[in-house]
Amino acid sequence: MTTQRTRIRLGTRGSPLALIQTREVHDRLIAAHPELAAPGAVETVVIRTTGDRVQDRTLAEIGGKGLFTKEIEEALLAGTIDVAVHSMKDVPTFLPDGLEIDCLLPREDPRDAFICPNAPSLAALPAGALVGTASLRRQTQILNRRPDLKVAPLRGNVDTRLRKLEAGECAATVLALAGLRRLGRADVVTAVLEPEEMLPAVAQGAIGLECRTDDRETRRLLGALNDGPTSVCIAAERALLAALDGSCRTPIAALATLNAGALSLRGLVISLDGRQCHWSARQGAPADAARMGTEAGEELKRLIGPDFFEA
Repeated sequence: MTTQRTRIRLGTRGSPLALIQTREVHDRLIAAHPELAAPGAVETVVIRTTGDRVQDRTLAEIGGKGLFTKEIEEALLAGTIDVAVHSMKDVPTFLPDGLEIDCLLPREDPRDAFICPNAPSLAALPAGALVGTASLRRQTQILNRRPDLKVAPLRGNVDTRLRKLEAGECAATVLALAGLRRLGRADVVTAVLEPEEMLPAVAQGAIGLECRTDDRETRRLLGALNDGPTSVCIAAERALLAALDGSCRTPIAALATLNAGALSLRGLVISLDGRQCHWSARQGAPADAARMGTEAGEELKRLIGPDFFEA
């Protein structure tokens, strides 16, 4: 017999955005399970990750985006938390043994946002202007469209990056629209970048909840929160990423959408200088999401060849 849980611990990074996302999980858990409404029944445990501590180098230089999840997953495996709350775009392609993403909340807008005090669009930036972004995916797509621009790393949480922009460290930046909306900072957006102009990161805008595979009670609690359409789209995008064995060292982008019961998927791999760009697209039934993603990723892998990023 499964014992009903009366307390659940949510592990999260300590950034303002991470805490807002964890608060959403907190509120959804209580709404779905009134037995968790007692004070302290849903506890937030802040865990500082390597990715948060090291701010003077790019993620690719210090080991990849898994550095935003490693310490939280270690706490999950150790049993000091019950659920890890992640921005899904930060979650590595493959999870540690014994852990799984058991729930995805409804996805926010996955598009990127262009932010600039002096130009209305990316196309309107003057030649030689510096765009600050820590994302290789964004850097390479910017260079593909505007090879006359300069790009440079810009790290830190959303407020830190906006302060650096205001201080003139760069002429413009690109951030996830989802994060800005969750933080109540959508007012800073100069223009929303459509996927045709800037294809988003895999799983951008989605919040994922990770737990131990053998923790049946936590999985039961999270099951009531899972959003089916989001799960379908993220399954397709992450299958594409897995087929490419992608990481933050690899400029990969993908977006899956559902429309009238049909699933559409677009994927992109781009060279580090932005000059070579390879696309793959699929359409099919939602039940085939993972297969579609795998096939699209394998097609991209054939197109780019084994030495694409070394070149």
